[in-house]
Amino acid sequence: MLPWKRALRPLAALLLTAAVAVVPAATAHASTNPTSGWNDYSCQPSAAHPRPVVLVHGTLGNSIDNWLSLAPYLEHRGYCVYSLDYGQLPGVPVFYGLGPIDQSAGQLSAFVDKVLAATGAAKADLVGHSQGGMMPRYYLKFLGGAAKVNALVGLAPDNHGATLSGLTNLLPYFPGAADLIKATTPGLADQMPGSDFLTKLNAGGDTVPGVRYTVIATKYDEVATPWRSQYLSGPDVTNVLLQDLCSLDLSEHVAIALFDRIAFHEVANALDPAHATATTCASAFS
Repeated sequence: MLPWKRALRPLAALLLTAAVAVVPAATAHASTNPTSGWNDYSCQPSAAHPRPVVLVHGTLGNSIDNWLSLAPYLEHRGYCVYSLDYGQLPGVPVFYGLGPIDQSAGQLSAFVDKVLAATGAAKADLVGHSQGGMMPRYYLKFLGGAAKVNALVGLAPDNHGATLSGLTNLLPYFPGAADLIKATTPGLADQMPGSDFLTKLNAGGDTVPGVRYTVIATKYDEVATPWRSQYLSGPDVTNVLLQDLCSLDLSEHVAIALFDRIAFHEVANALDPAHATATTCASAFS
């Protein structure tokens, strides 16, 4: 191995370690849901909530650990809730979302088709965290998803890239580092600002007609930075900052999806805007 390649390994490890540090620890992942309730393909959507909700995990997350709180929260409110694993790399268990994002979008497409077939619903709603809030936009824009999706709700989505609080800005100082990351973890490379993937995704506008978009961000985000880059522009877009709803909310990139019930309340509002109620600090106890 050439010396300069050996020198790049610590930087790649640093980037990966930083990413691991901001996702939930995967301690109970299994092929079936351990909590009973969601991913129940016998669930039939109600008149009050006629669309199934598909949860899309973030980078290095998975279909269970990312949603141990939000899935039951929505299920308790009468939704049929489903979650998938995507972006698996060969030989890398549990930590997903590392594969090429366009291919991950294809996996989401197949999963939504499966959910719609099981429930008989015409459309689904999508709720995603981090990459999981951004990746579905590729499905909507390029893979026909707009005809099958009513709403996309993103929790801290890296819609225009993730700088990891500026860490990715160091890459030009290490020649070949970006190529190494792209070769080993293409899902990470795709999320770097200015990547070919993001350039294609955002060309011609952030949104597609017929889908409602909601972005829920926190100013304490340390991954999808700067946090305002999470916002979308276009019709049928609602951009929300948690601290505008509750100034005491200190959630960062992980907490917003893992256990922040203020964020969860805003997700519920986005899924059912006709019955939305004000989100405040008290929503943490609702």
